[in-house]
Amino acid sequence: MKGKHLKKKKTSEQQGKFSNKKRFSVARDPFFEDSDPKRRRKFGNGGGENIESSDDEAFDSDGDRGQEEEKEEEIEETPAEKRKRLAYTILEKRRKEEEDGLEDGEEARTEREGERDSLIAKLLQQEQMEESGRLRRAIAARVQKPEPSKGFQLLVKHQQPVTAVALSEDDSRGFSASKNGAIEHWDIINGKAEKYTWPSDEVLKSHGLKDPQGRATKHSKHVLALAVSSDGRYLASGGLDRHVHLWDVRTREHIQAFPGHKGPVSCLTFRQGTSELFSGSSDRSIKIWNAEDRTYINTLFGHQSEVLTIDSLRKERVLTVGRDRTMHLWKVPEESQLIFRASASSLECCCFISNDEFLSGSDDGSIEHWNVMRKKPVHIVKNAHASATVPSFENNGLSNGHKENNALDLEKLGSTALSWVNSITVCRNSDLAASGAGNGLIRLWKIENESKGISPLFELPLVGFVNSLAFAKSGKFLIAGVGQEPRLGRWGRISAARNGVSVHPLVLS
Repeated sequence: MKGKHLKKKKTSEQQGKFSNKKRFSVARDPFFEDSDPKRRRKFGNGGGENIESSDDEAFDSDGDRGQEEEKEEEIEETPAEKRKRLAYTILEKRRKEEEDGLEDGEEARTEREGERDSLIAKLLQQEQMEESGRLRRAIAARVQKPEPSKGFQLLVKHQQPVTAVALSEDDSRGFSASKNGAIEHWDIINGKAEKYTWPSDEVLKSHGLKDPQGRATKHSKHVLALAVSSDGRYLASGGLDRHVHLWDVRTREHIQAFPGHKGPVSCLTFRQGTSELFSGSSDRSIKIWNAEDRTYINTLFGHQSEVLTIDSLRKERVLTVGRDRTMHLWKVPEESQLIFRASASSLECCCFISNDEFLSGSDDGSIEHWNVMRKKPVHIVKNAHASATVPSFENNGLSNGHKENNALDLEKLGSTALSWVNSITVCRNSDLAASGAGNGLIRLWKIENESKGISPLFELPLVGFVNSLAFAKSGKFLIAGVGQEPRLGRWGRISAARNGVSVHPLVLS
């Protein structure tokens, strides 16, 4: 859009330049009467007055450029024009399908065409309401029970545990990152992957990278979070180096490093339909950036401990979860926040269902359903990932059998530690949700009304810590980022797990 405005401005300036020259030369100054006749242009029939102008070739070339720019303007379309064009396309397609099947008389044809147009108008209105988040799509009831033979398939391999996955708006491409700093860009259909290459330190510094501060002595490429913009142009990454990195998806090149956080960047999200980027950090703050202008906008304060997860929709609201056992709903324009407190457990992850409803996962294995009108959960699913079978794991102990300081004793915690809900996601604007833990199961949930809360659907077996989840917008598949270790730590290890990105197809009736 910015380029479009510039083009408009340039064209208007050119037109103004030409018109100014025409007015200036009409003055019939004697100085111009003696100028080269080749530089004169005649208007009207013979004997018309001479109007001075610049060189014809320059005029024509400028005019051609103006015409080319006007053509480019005509090619580019605004979001409203795009929606209108798509609506007409759908309308014509439906009409053609109906006309092919009509064999009745003219009166019956006219009646059926009226019914059809009314139905199409309702469908378009429903799609618009679903896109804006005012209407929830009913997908959960259409999900068929998965066949055992068609489970998770490894799509992309990583050397280290995957910490984050993200999908493009059209569900055709995916992105994943791991603890060794590797960022992969892959195709959903064939799994063909391409790596993002980190530039040299000199290039990073020229892009805005600052020297390490505090306890950090050197930069670390350890990535903890990813986010892709709705237009598919920008990919944002964040990690232990305390910077938010911006990448160009088309060229896979690093274009900007945003400094400012005093702790590791733990979570990222783009506001839908915009280039506005939100980042959460262990320094307890949330920062707002503009990817298009490469600028810092504002900082939000309110958490009393490190921020773990962040999510946003199209509206200017941000949902965050912190180690302080609270979840905050930030109303950015009003510069206000609503605070939701968990009863006993520590919240680990969160996601929007709609602008007024959201889900959270906790370290005690429970899932909470929240409403903006209530400070406490409207529904809690306890032991959401309880399982009779516990995967074999390795403890981060010493060779003599003693435990390191602050190391968790997984042998005593057993299934409680492995049922820790690491990630949760919702298929956009629908009633289908999924949660992941470390006990070898991903669970699908149906989001019902406030009185019923959420109900379980199916279990999808998968070995390893499910550190990140992403639904296709269509609901036809689920992406899981899996690792042998949890995303934010090394307190446990499942040696049987395979580090990588797995995909599970979902059949809708």
